[in-house]
Order: sequence, then structure tokens, then C-alpha cells
Amino acid sequence: MAKYAKKAGEKVEEEMHEMKEGKLKTGTGKKVTNSKQAIAIGLSEARKEGAKVPKKTGAKKAATRKVSAKKANTKKTAAKKGS
Repeated sequence: MAKYAKKAGEKVEEEMHEMKEGKLKTGTGKKVTNSKQAIAIGLSEARKEGAKVPKKTGAKKAATRKVSAKKANTKKTAAKKGS
């Protein structure tokens, strides 16, 4: 299980409270109504402040897909050159 710093939990709690009050806004200025989005904002801000927060899972998956796609592509080009 991923380990989060206590500061990260406090930051998420702050952001959730702001969302429930209707004060939390996105980067474009719209109100945040989704709790998952509020959590993401809290974790992002905690990361910026230097709290120990695991890497984003979406970024990890995208990087893995890119690497596996590159490997598959190089295998295809190597097979074409060999024939």
C-alpha cells in the first residue's frame, strides 16, 4: 500500500472542506463539485509543498504504455530490416 505523509492528508481534508463550502475552484475558475477532483487537487498541492505523496498512477500507466509501444515498434522495424 502506498504511504502518504500526514501533511498530505491534512491538505486533502482542507480541500474537501473548501469543496463542501463551495469555495474550491479549478484552474479555469469553475467550482469543483466532484470529491475525487478535490482529493486530486489536495494531493497535487501537498506534492508542491514537498509532502511525501506517491506518484500519480495515471502518469505511471501512460509512461508504461509509451515504453511498451516503443519496444514493439523497434521489434517490428528490426524484423523488417532482417527480411
